Amino acid sequence: MLKKEGQIRIPSGCAISGFINRNGKRISGDKIVKSISYMHDRSNGLGGGFAGYGIYPEYKDLYAFHVFYDSSLAREETERFLEEHFDIVNLSRIPTRKHKNIINEPLIWRYFLEPLPTKLTASQLEEKEFVAQSVININIKIDGAYVFSSGKNMGVFKAVGFPEDVGEFYRLEEYAGYAWTAHGRYPTNTPGWWGGAHPFALLDYTIVHNGEISSYDANRRFVEMFGYKCTLLTDTEVITYIIDLLNRKHKLDFSDIAKIIAAPFWSKIDTLSEKEKEKLTLFRNMFSSLLITGPFSIILGFDGGIMALNDRLKLRSMVAAEKDDMVYIASEECAIRAICPEVDKIWSPKGGEPIIVTLNNGGDLGGH
Repeated sequence: MLKKEGQIRIPSGCAISGFINRNGKRISGDKIVKSISYMHDRSNGLGGGFAGYGIYPEYKDLYAFHVFYDSSLAREETERFLEEHFDIVNLSRIPTRKHKNIINEPLIWRYFLEPLPTKLTASQLEEKEFVAQSVININIKIDGAYVFSSGKNMGVFKAVGFPEDVGEFYRLEEYAGYAWTAHGRYPTNTPGWWGGAHPFALLDYTIVHNGEISSYDANRRFVEMFGYKCTLLTDTEVITYIIDLLNRKHKLDFSDIAKIIAAPFWSKIDTLSEKEKEKLTLFRNMFSSLLITGPFSIILGFDGGIMALNDRLKLRSMVAAEKDDMVYIASEECAIRAICPEVDKIWSPKGGEPIIVTLNNGGDLGGH
């Protein structure tokens, strides 16, 4: 029988969830796994993943590389590259447990690294640029190797599977962080594979995304002029590079970045003060190719904070809540109530208005 409207659930693809403790209290990873599990029907088992911040306090001053390998040969070649450019303080397989729903796993390794002073000096690059270029070189030039996490005191864990299964597979209950983000994937026009699962990461920036980027080609061409390469067969990858370009290289704050990637309409800009109008007109002219069009909701993780943002028409759902020192963001309220039944405040942010939360920021969230 043909099902009528209201008799079938159309989930609008993908689920995102995240939270942060503004005082830096570290929270077990099983909390974010429980949160994302309540939106099981928004994903289809073709990708799930998590990002945790503050999870490696014993190695907090070192870069933590998480790497997928298709073969031992790829691992050997990558480790030769790492030994030439970094001091490898520690290396090991990332601990996992066998899970009946997680199959065809690659080799998954973790390295705690520090750039070799001689190599860094010879490169004439700033340290983070040296690390970012090293990541891009590995991912482009070494067949069968993919660095999927590369920041300090943080890490990404992702796979093909439902997110709650991915969390069990990576034993996330053994980690604790001051901020976590999560993603359940429902790919519509890109393949489901381990590298294509969210979050996407470069240095300490991570992105989880619900939606579809119709401006992908324009966005990709712009960032690739600055040395980035989009190789992961999904549109979301480009958002991570946009954030890195605007925040790390152009030194723009996250509030201004939101005004670029989810720029107000010209009719809205015309109603603003002359100073604000001048700034936004400059952004629209300088960075027109970085406007992200199409429906989206994202959570950006970064060192010391998170930012949540909808497209300017709010074509994807997003809910936020506060409880004491905690801030929660998710595609659906149920994902928040599952881990915090009683909240002090709950709201739905407006399209194009970011929620920005940083450690010890006194609760200046914006967007509500």
